[in-house]
Amino acid sequence: MPTVSAHVALTLARHIDHVFGVMGNGNAYFLDALERGAEVAFTAVRHEAGGVVAADAFHRASGRLAAATATYGAGFTNTLTALAEAVQAHVPLVLVVGDEPTSGRRPWGVDQIALASAVGARTYTVGRTDAAATTVIAIEHALTYRVPTVLAIPYDVAALEAGPVPEAPEPRVPGPLAPSGAFATGAVREIAAALAGAERPLLLAGRGAWISGAGAALGEIADLTGAVTASTALGRGVFPRAEFELGVTGGFGAEGAMELVRQADVAVVFGASLNQFTMRFGDLFAPGTRVFQIDVAPAATHPHIAGFVRADAAVAARAIAEALQAGGAAASGWRDTVDVAALRAYDEGDDLAPDGRLDPRSVAARIGELLPEDRVVVSDGGHFIGWANMYWPVASPDRMMMIGTAFQSIGLGWPSVAGAARARPEATVVLTTGDGGGLMALADLESAVRVAGGRGVAVVWNDAAYGAEVNLYGLKGLAQGPMLIPEVDFAALAAGVGAEGVVVRTLGDLDRLQSWTAEPAASRPFLVLDCRISGAVIAPYQQEIIRVNS
Repeated sequence: MPTVSAHVALTLARHIDHVFGVMGNGNAYFLDALERGAEVAFTAVRHEAGGVVAADAFHRASGRLAAATATYGAGFTNTLTALAEAVQAHVPLVLVVGDEPTSGRRPWGVDQIALASAVGARTYTVGRTDAAATTVIAIEHALTYRVPTVLAIPYDVAALEAGPVPEAPEPRVPGPLAPSGAFATGAVREIAAALAGAERPLLLAGRGAWISGAGAALGEIADLTGAVTASTALGRGVFPRAEFELGVTGGFGAEGAMELVRQADVAVVFGASLNQFTMRFGDLFAPGTRVFQIDVAPAATHPHIAGFVRADAAVAARAIAEALQAGGAAASGWRDTVDVAALRAYDEGDDLAPDGRLDPRSVAARIGELLPEDRVVVSDGGHFIGWANMYWPVASPDRMMMIGTAFQSIGLGWPSVAGAARARPEATVVLTTGDGGGLMALADLESAVRVAGGRGVAVVWNDAAYGAEVNLYGLKGLAQGPMLIPEVDFAALAAGVGAEGVVVRTLGDLDRLQSWTAEPAASRPFLVLDCRISGAVIAPYQQEIIRVNS
């Protein structure tokens, strides 16, 4: 007879195809039911945080509902940083966990509902008679609000017989948010008119535009108005025509491209929250630029916005394109007068920095030349995030993910490889991580190597320090001892779990990446490049932060 855990597993399995996590006594029956009765793959990771991270990366790379699992108590508390990151990043995810018995908390129990709530995740607890229905409600919540949801199975309920698994209803998820009311529809017409009359129009898109499927409509608007385009770090590749794309805005942007953005007289932002980094701490647009924003947020998210429409990016973009066509808009011609490709180029630095260690800019540029074109880049958090974002372009937003930056954490890199590799089995998964975050997540180095195999390569930016702290606080005169890390041999650590490690001290050492790329993925090893870089070369986005904080 199916158990309560089986009701949860088999109902959830109708809406997912993969689960990541660590098995323990609180989720043992759930995993047993998943293995025996559901056509859902389970990937074991080595730390509970890694289960949520892998599921998070799986969603970002595939767009599908994510699922993770952990036991209760210490297993659940281990997930909290990763859970907070997924909340901040608006990732629809169901985390199935064990929970305290219905008879009361035991000495090793904690208030899991309160802890989940503290990081922004709602908990649904199943019972003997409602496990399937509660599972559907949890799925519905995750998809509707694009947020992780915790699905808890009390310890003394998990193995109870619950009868045949019912045919639970499908989750009800609202459709795209359309501009509604006279004010919103009038604002759409106003944006179209502003674009039609602009001499230097600019379109900026974020991850929300990608999620909504706005790319084609945005490309049409750009062609109708002659607009130059740009994206946020999580929206790169959303516009169809790369020849008019300035690249990423903010601290990851090329200086020439950002100077051109300030020349725009009208800018329309689709599906981007306009955080302080995207906006260059308020300096992205010139004071005279008329800026409109379209987003599903309740209100404009930056004080520089002149007009706001609450709507799905694709729906609003289609309405604007139709208004432009109806009005007979003519392209401004601005984008044809500028060399966009030259403006988005970056300084490739020197082979070596003055201290004799590698210049990370030249390393990043060379790696960008050698990486397979069909790649998915996953980034841990840390000072180094600028290098991949600047020098390793990707084809679309689901191929560049920064897991940790939403919550400003480090140490989520290695398990993200596993999630991305399961989501995109045809692509090469490239991890960019620092020595600090790389050591913090070391438990799932094995997971990355096991799951990605020859489709995985990791670049460790090894400067023997917590680089961001050195830049932000060491330069202020604070004691640097706590900011430093003994130089660790990541190449040797990689070899210990079956990968090939290469210590990179010269650009010539990267030749192994070139030969690795040429080998068949099925026969080559996971490759770890332990890049011994200089900490004296500060990424432009960090220089921007230093300027603001000084």
